Amino acid sequence: MAAATPIICEVAPRDGFQSIANPLPTEAKIGIIRDLAAAGCPRIELGSFVSPKAVPQMADMAEIVEGTRDLPAELAALVPNLRGAENALKAGLRQIVYVFSVSQAHNLNNVRQTVAQSLTGLDEIVKALPKGTFLRVDLATAFDCPFDGGVPLMDLVEAVKQVAAIAPNAELALCDTTGRANPFDVARRFDTVQMLPETAGNTWAFHGHNTFGQGVANALAAWQSGVRVFDTAAAGLGGCPFAPGATGNTATEDLVFAFNEGGRSTGIDLPRLLDVADRIAALPGGVTGSHLRHVPRGRAA
Repeated sequence: MAAATPIICEVAPRDGFQSIANPLPTEAKIGIIRDLAAAGCPRIELGSFVSPKAVPQMADMAEIVEGTRDLPAELAALVPNLRGAENALKAGLRQIVYVFSVSQAHNLNNVRQTVAQSLTGLDEIVKALPKGTFLRVDLATAFDCPFDGGVPLMDLVEAVKQVAAIAPNAELALCDTTGRANPFDVARRFDTVQMLPETAGNTWAFHGHNTFGQGVANALAAWQSGVRVFDTAAAGLGGCPFAPGATGNTATEDLVFAFNEGGRSTGIDLPRLLDVADRIAALPGGVTGSHLRHVPRGRAA
């Protein structure tokens, strides 16, 4: 039987760029996205269809979609509500990522809604999506909340059950929004939710941050639990502006290197990816956290 392949979902254009306060030139964003695709990234989150007042960096999303629609990668955008989903579909995307938080406090801070209201919004989106649209649901603060601390496992279980009832075939991502998770809890939570009868038709992803240096270890723990899709950001760019203290995403190049060393190819050209990561690290206002970028290139391949 063929070995399973890890699938990298590159989120620097979304989770990374949103952490930079001053708007970046649209053409610069498009150029980076195109280079990430050229390096072999199979899935890319282009950005978020949100209010420009809330996240000014995402005001040019329609132009970014137009400038990248010919790429071979699977392209998606994050949305917090039905209006965002409608705008993403209008722009031509057919992969939608809906986000809400397991933690009530973070959901109110992040999308200005209660968890119950976000679940109602998910139901509205599921009913509105055209046939053939790919839907992913990001469960933010699936491990830890920046306001309330550790999120009880049963709170996550209840949230997953409700999501699965609304979107029984969606990809579900457990998100370590603050980077506070550890590999043992990552494995325990994925093992628990994957065994729920309600989630029999769902697939799984892991979204990690590297705030406490556990990003790669947490991703590998998720891999051991059967997860095959991993969110990362080239150069480790990122950090949720609505999660105080959260730093960058797990660096794409660090996780790709770990999989490569274990004989699990992601299909990504590591030298080309490192070149893009260098460009991202040079962006004004960005905070990065890659390790592999600082290793001599002859030893990083």
